[in-house]
Amino acid sequence: MKNKKNLDKYLIPFLIGITAVVYSCFSPVKKDNTINSTNEITILLDEKNSSGVSGEVNFTEENNITTMTSIISGLTVGSHAIHIHMKSDCSSDDGKSAGGHWNPTAKKHGAWGDSEGYHKGDIGNFVADENGNASIKFETEEWCIGCDDENKNIIGKAVIIHQGEDDMTSQPSGAAGSRISCAGIIK
Repeated sequence: MKNKKNLDKYLIPFLIGITAVVYSCFSPVKKDNTINSTNEITILLDEKNSSGVSGEVNFTEENNITTMTSIISGLTVGSHAIHIHMKSDCSSDDGKSAGGHWNPTAKKHGAWGDSEGYHKGDIGNFVADENGNASIKFETEEWCIGCDDENKNIIGKAVIIHQGEDDMTSQPSGAAGSRISCAGIIK
């Protein structure tokens, strides 16, 4: 009986420790706007302006490169703008609660990489197919997921899909039309 008590004394803490390690190794990315340990976040787009547009946006960060991949449906055929906006607030039906474009460096609106300036949220345009579906992939060193650099950190911002195309010149927003889908980039 004495050996069993000694075994219990060491076995129970050992099993608790093993369980914690196994759980942390297999913790998946959640689909409810949470970040896991691999610097990845997936957010769900909600329709705005009764558009019927929905989808999923995934951000991953690896080796100082942040990659955004999106799958969107319910769109009208043609070109649409996608931007990151200032606030993760998607509560209003028109999406305006997300504020304007994310522009932490106070540059003028323009195409991504334009030498005359662009907002950190000026992702650009994409094309929806004849079924109203689109996929987007965008990579940059100018964003991060939860870092301390407010000029790069996308947490607390929102992804906005617009009804129209960004003309890359109109100030301050590119004249892309109404906001038809929104997702807050939140933990």
